[in-house]
Amino acid sequence: MRLLILSGLLALLIDQGSKYAVVHGMELFRRRAIDVLPPLLNFRYGENRGINFGLFDGDSDAARWLLIVFSVLVVAAVVWWVSSRRKPPVVMLSAGLLVGGALGNVADRLLYGYVLDFLNMSCCGINNPFVFNVADIFIFLGALGLILFDGDGKSRKKAP
Repeated sequence: MRLLILSGLLALLIDQGSKYAVVHGMELFRRRAIDVLPPLLNFRYGENRGINFGLFDGDSDAARWLLIVFSVLVVAAVVWWVSSRRKPPVVMLSAGLLVGGALGNVADRLLYGYVLDFLNMSCCGINNPFVFNVADIFIFLGALGLILFDGDGKSRKKAP
């Protein structure tokens, strides 16, 4: 459980620190765009009032609180699941990344009313219009780790 708490706290701090440094420190909120290593890495200011990539974008206070409650329920479910029986360290680390990322986005919704996004990546002639943040990376990596290393100790049988 200690690994989950430490990795979750670290993910939350890295997420919030990166948002503060880029959005406020580099004044991305005012400048709107900073090319870092174009086209591979750019900073683009975004206010996400929905879920990933702005899906289910709702500008209402009810939508904001619904997304906060949903995120907290997901965090509680993940913590309950991994604490229900002994899990390997990679599962606890993955759960911590997911939890920390989710709480980072919850903190944004509580502080600003929306999630701050600032990362934009394009490559190979494909112009990606979407922005995301470090919390989204942690959520993705954590979910992937939970899927790949669920720790049940049983080998998967392939369907015939």
